Amino acid sequence: MDKQPHRFAGPPGQEDMPYLLTPGPLTTSRGVKSAMLADWGSRDIEFRRVVSDIRKGLLGLAGCDDSYECVIMQGSGTFAIEAALGAFCPKSETKTLVVANGAYGDRAAAILTRLGRPVSKIDKGDSAAPTVEDVTAALDADPSISHVWIIHCETTSGIVNPIEEVARAVKARGKTYMVDAMSSFGALPLNMGAGMDVMVSSSNKCIEGVPGFSYVLVKRSLLEASKGMSHSVVLDLFEQWKGLEANGQFRFTPPTHALVAFHTAMKEHAEEGGVAARGARYQKNAQILIKGMRDMGFSTLLSDNQAGPIIQTFLTPRDKNFHFENFYEELRRRGFAIYPGKLTKRPSFRIGTIGKVDEAVMKGVLTAIREVLADMKVTDLAPLEG
Repeated sequence: MDKQPHRFAGPPGQEDMPYLLTPGPLTTSRGVKSAMLADWGSRDIEFRRVVSDIRKGLLGLAGCDDSYECVIMQGSGTFAIEAALGAFCPKSETKTLVVANGAYGDRAAAILTRLGRPVSKIDKGDSAAPTVEDVTAALDADPSISHVWIIHCETTSGIVNPIEEVARAVKARGKTYMVDAMSSFGALPLNMGAGMDVMVSSSNKCIEGVPGFSYVLVKRSLLEASKGMSHSVVLDLFEQWKGLEANGQFRFTPPTHALVAFHTAMKEHAEEGGVAARGARYQKNAQILIKGMRDMGFSTLLSDNQAGPIIQTFLTPRDKNFHFENFYEELRRRGFAIYPGKLTKRPSFRIGTIGKVDEAVMKGVLTAIREVLADMKVTDLAPLEG
């Protein structure tokens, strides 16, 4: 008979499912799960109040004054990214600079190319942060650049980019500044009033909701000027905003359960202590995980001053007995789902430290990893060179 591994207890409300140690979807609270047990009509006054509360709450959380608007968009984060790029990036004459250091910067540039919008790119590879000097040099060398797009936390590696320092340089040159805060908003400090014109994020990240919608926070003047700019009917932010403003309703069927769950998640976020407390819990998770993995012999891709508290990238061991798919499946049997690597040059895997998880969960996954390595007879954890 096969030996059954010791399994760490799953999250409350889904004891037979693994903890999702990913950058999202992620493990949610019992309260968020319970919120989805009722059915809601999309035109009901109660549901429209939920949507209104979410829009106001997100603006407050981002430090927005009354010159900003919040537009919710059905679909994953990339839907809102494409909606924002299609609404605000120029079609001709001037261009958008994409600051890329991983897959998500590359994706933004690819979307602009597909839309036929002029684009240039700073390419830092997949494990280095852009500097203010990188951005200023690009802007000063090309006066036709009018817009800048940057990722806050690039989950290809987990690196956190210096968005506030870049904001000062961009705004000093009179450019439009747009931030993809998909994996950071709600856990890392972000103040749109410090020079951000556009910010995009989604429901299933650090506020700990479930997948189903994304949102764009934007200067009202930019939104008003975007009328007729969109390449798409369903991704038209201006028309989506006008509909929400007119009667509180979505133009097309909204993800009612996801929105109600997010409403609960926002309340829980505030009760925990907001961005500071949520970020501190994630940082503690990351510290425990990184120390435990290094103590075993794993190497991290990033140094401590580069890595954020969202997701950690570990280099694949060179031991011939290490096979990621086996490693993944055995960890999942023990109650933990991790992520494959997304680096282009070095074999790696990633472990998320966000969601409704804490110190006990981090210690649990470390115990499970030790067990799996022993079962796989993996002893040499020095990194495999790419």
